[in-house]
Amino acid sequence: MSSDFPAYAPSEEHELLRRTVRELADAKIAPFAAVVDEESRFPREALDALVANGLHAVHVPESYGGAGADALATVIVIEEVARACASSSLIPAVNKLGTVPVLLAGSEEIKKRFLGPVARGEAMFSYALSEADAGSDAAGMKTRAVRDGEHWVLNGTKMWITNAGVSRFYTVMAVTDPSAGARGISAFVVEASDAGVSFGPKERKLGIKGSPTRQVILEDVRIPADRIIGEPGTGFKTALATLDHTRITIAAQALGIAQGALDFAVGYVQQRRQFGRPVADFQGVQFMLADMAMRLEGARQLTYHAAVKSERAMSGERVADLTLVSSACKALASDVAMDVTTDAVQLLGGYGYTREFPVERMMRDAKITQIYEGTNQIQRMVIARQLLK
Repeated sequence: MSSDFPAYAPSEEHELLRRTVRELADAKIAPFAAVVDEESRFPREALDALVANGLHAVHVPESYGGAGADALATVIVIEEVARACASSSLIPAVNKLGTVPVLLAGSEEIKKRFLGPVARGEAMFSYALSEADAGSDAAGMKTRAVRDGEHWVLNGTKMWITNAGVSRFYTVMAVTDPSAGARGISAFVVEASDAGVSFGPKERKLGIKGSPTRQVILEDVRIPADRIIGEPGTGFKTALATLDHTRITIAAQALGIAQGALDFAVGYVQQRRQFGRPVADFQGVQFMLADMAMRLEGARQLTYHAAVKSERAMSGERVADLTLVSSACKALASDVAMDVTTDAVQLLGGYGYTREFPVERMMRDAKITQIYEGTNQIQRMVIARQLLK
């Protein structure tokens, strides 16, 4: 084997980025994580810190004013922010989710108009696909967009929209041809300031309480015709292609939550004493820690592998197994996060069950990673279909 064979690992630049984000998150984000959760309020401190350091939307290409970071760098940013505060990690994650449809299928005019404000930290960008009766069955959506001269008129209600009410821009999927099924769905950019746009009350959630989840209500919302993303009827294809890239960011969030819980548990068992010895001396505890660490590292490697494939695909390369690996890393990392955080609570005993310690919050936050951007049951269906096709 050649001695210059590239190492299967993040580059020095990636690791420098990790250290930078971790230091920032520990100093500017972690101190507010508990109160953000307790008060169910948006983590403004995190947004300010991320924007000040250019870490709120690192994936935006340089040609549109962004940092031009690759998909692996974006994963590392989300992972390290999530280690401190899962709600805050949805700032870079959802900015990517909302903008990927524009990057994949938007006109040059749309890209220049909407990506610049996101890159500069002047706006956030959410994604509106799901509806009350169209969750896993997203193609069953009822939101309509009707062409009226030089405008489209949108009517409908989108559900479970992350950062709704805080974001300025929204990628909205709507039916433009009811007779065409999934091929009759189109994608649009809607602004919060558009007449007829309103938001439902905040959902009262188990976790990620600092990230508002609300309905986006569209009542005769008239937008210019040039705000369609791609050609009419291509929206569902764009939505599926988007999720191939952004499921990886949810895996990154899950990794960060799990790492935060593991790090705290390791420190705790080294300090906590029972029977005259640190709890970390007991083999049963050591086995739990070992299982947590090795499963987490396995999920991390799969997620990083998927991120590299995502980057290649965004660059125009055909990556045949992107759908499989992105679904696999999302399902694995979120399952691992749920297991690791639950074990962290167990390792802290009664203290782990109280709000005085962060692992109960991490356990609550981890649960959603098994649900959004496609439940893990749907991910297993996707993986199986990729194998069998």
